[in-house]
Order: sequence, then structure tokens, then C-alpha cells
Amino acid sequence: MGRVHAGMASHGTVWFAHEQTAGKGQRGKTWKTEPGKNIAMSLILQPEQLNASQQFYLIAAVALACFEFFSGYAGEETKIKWPNDLYWRDRKAGGVLIENVFHGKQWKWAVAGIGININQTGFDGSLQNPVSLKQITGKEFDTIDLAKELYSLLMKNVDEMNTNSAEQILANYNKHLYKLNKAVQLKKDDTIFETVITGVSPQGRLLTVDATDREFDFGEVEWVI
Repeated sequence: MGRVHAGMASHGTVWFAHEQTAGKGQRGKTWKTEPGKNIAMSLILQPEQLNASQQFYLIAAVALACFEFFSGYAGEETKIKWPNDLYWRDRKAGGVLIENVFHGKQWKWAVAGIGININQTGFDGSLQNPVSLKQITGKEFDTIDLAKELYSLLMKNVDEMNTNSAEQILANYNKHLYKLNKAVQLKKDDTIFETVITGVSPQGRLLTVDATDREFDFGEVEWVI
């Protein structure tokens, strides 16, 4: 982000961190990772064909690339948990945080921060349900080689998104959505309710149905089950 604000950014530039000491997650949370064990990377992107109202297409493109990468090793039990977490079964394997820069109404830059658990097997006790690729497969991986593979998938998806394939990106995101067409428990304010996940809208709202059709924005509800 410092490069962006200094006018030194270029589309597709990526940084890989062997160690991070202040990893950021969604809604002010921290992303904790053991040095040298995982993928922690930041990618500068220029969403050329999109406007500010289409931010979720970029989130979907990045999340889908992470899914495509991880499922290639961990298998079909890999899913995307709304809005942009990487899940295997009911355990979190990774996450994405995208920060944007606007000039007026023009969407100039995005910085996608990506963290994926690769070789780590011991996790902080405050983390609820982490899992790594090594725990799933029993194998040790070269994190640099995997990061290069992930980078190729990220750029492919972003380039497709920039060439009028954003709707297909969103369709594929929804196809691999965690708990799709299944009943879940969500919490809004102090109320816990059961509803069925039916997809995510182009605006990034979680779509569900129970007694009525519902839509939820980021941060409006919490997952319970």
C-alpha cells in the first residue's frame, strides 16, 4: 500500500513474506502465522473494467483462485466461506483481505493480502478451527513454489475478470460456496436463527432463505453453525 500511495505501484507486483509480525484479518482481527511455514503474500492489482459498485467481483476472483490452488492438493472438500475465507471441511485454511484506493469515483488500485496455512501444524489456542495443507495431506511443501503457482491462478482470474468474464467468476465462486443449499445458524445482533444458504449476490451480499428470502451485508451476521 505504501508503493501505491507513493505512485510506484504496478499491476501484478507481489510480495511474499517468510515472516510477518502484524498480519491483518477481517474486521480488525490479526492473522497469525508461524515463520517460514505458510503463504503470506500481498498482490497489487488494477481492476481496469470495474467500478466501485463492483468490488465483490474482485473479491470473488481472488477467493476463487485460492480455492482452485488449495483444492488441487486438498481435494473436493475445499470450499469458499463467504465472503473470502478458504475452508476445508469445517476448518479454516486461509483468508483474504483486500484494501482499495479510490480517486473520486474511480477505482484505481487494490492490494490483496492472502494468507494460507501450508506446513504449520501447531496453532495458537485462540484460533477456533485452523487447518494446514500438511495436516490434510501429511506432506511437506515448498512454500515458494506453491506461492508461484497461486500467483499464476490469481493473475489468470483477475485478467479474466478484466475482460468481461466477471459474471462467470462469480458463478464459479458460488458453485464452490461453503454450506451452499444447506441449513446454517447465523447470528444478527442478539438473535440466532436458522436459514439456508442459496448464494452470494454480485454486490457481495449473502443470500439465504427460510420463511422469507434474506440478504446480508459483510459484518451484518456472524456464523454460529
